[in-house]
Amino acid sequence: MNLPNQLTLARLVLCGFFVLSMSIAWSFASTGALVIFSLASLTDWLDGSIARRYNLITDLGKLLDPLADKILISAAFISLIERGLAPMWMVVVIIAREFLITGLRIVAANKHLILAAEKAGKHKTITQIVAILVSLSYLTLTEFGLGQTFVAQILHSAITPLFWVALFITVVSGGLYFYKNRFLFERLEESP
Repeated sequence: MNLPNQLTLARLVLCGFFVLSMSIAWSFASTGALVIFSLASLTDWLDGSIARRYNLITDLGKLLDPLADKILISAAFISLIERGLAPMWMVVVIIAREFLITGLRIVAANKHLILAAEKAGKHKTITQIVAILVSLSYLTLTEFGLGQTFVAQILHSAITPLFWVALFITVVSGGLYFYKNRFLFERLEESP
């Protein structure tokens, strides 16, 4: 297992710690979650950068990397519903898109094809990460009693617009991904 794939697995482990931090009632739950989510997001950038630079792109990485992203992002958005920052319907749409793309990849894998992440999907991930980081930063400031400061109020007012941007790019990138890989549906119709 090469370094990029190890970083991807590390992201999955960090996801477990993120969920733990957001689930346990302790004084610095959001702060811990912010640190963990930031580290996990960094591994997402690192694994792809290292894989491309040193030509370490593998089929396992092409499957694991987007899966690890989906698990981390889904866990974060679900935890933000509980904190009252993420609208449930928006999170359902975002997660539904991820399930649909995963289903498409499964269909492709059954046809012995590996569908790598697209550029639009990377933009989607970035906007989602930014929305989550801003939300967790706001929660962290409130943990330290700084929820009424100017910075906290700016962060709080940015959360909803950032979620809308993330939702828009999520839906558009999903549509583009399905359109680009529409040939898979033609093959499904031809299968007995």
